Amino acid sequence: MSRPSDAASTIVLDDIDKSLIGLLQQDGRLPYTRLAAEVGLSEAAVRQRVQRLIESGATQIVAVTDPMMLGFRRMAMVGVRVEGDVRSIADTVASIPEVDYVVIVGGSFDLLLEVVCEDDDHLLSLLDDKIRSVPGVRTTETFTYLRLCKQTYAWGTR
Repeated sequence: MSRPSDAASTIVLDDIDKSLIGLLQQDGRLPYTRLAAEVGLSEAAVRQRVQRLIESGATQIVAVTDPMMLGFRRMAMVGVRVEGDVRSIADTVASIPEVDYVVIVGGSFDLLLEVVCEDDDHLLSLLDDKIRSVPGVRTTETFTYLRLCKQTYAWGTR
């Protein structure tokens, strides 16, 4: 999901929207009837609100998998230093299937990527054949995950 680039892109959430998001973060499969009962609106009103939240890009309802349980034995964060247009390079790298997270950052790296691979050979191939071959990628530094201790999508709303 792409993120707003400025404050003009920010949508305003009321308390009911925030409650709906919180409930869906706990269980994205909750039926509209249950959501409606929880927030005190009709099922139709809840359906419209949830649809607006999805269409605006404020929320997504997805299945989150555990890569390790699906046979992907190597996850890593890759710091990338680039030369040239960082946004263009970020878009190119984001199109690589094994890359599931791309963020443009300030600091010692220009990009941070999270990658999911089947094993170390797959990671090596990804780094050498796909990421480092992108024009403008100067250097990479790979941080392999030894254990994923926390991963959550339930940070709520303000």
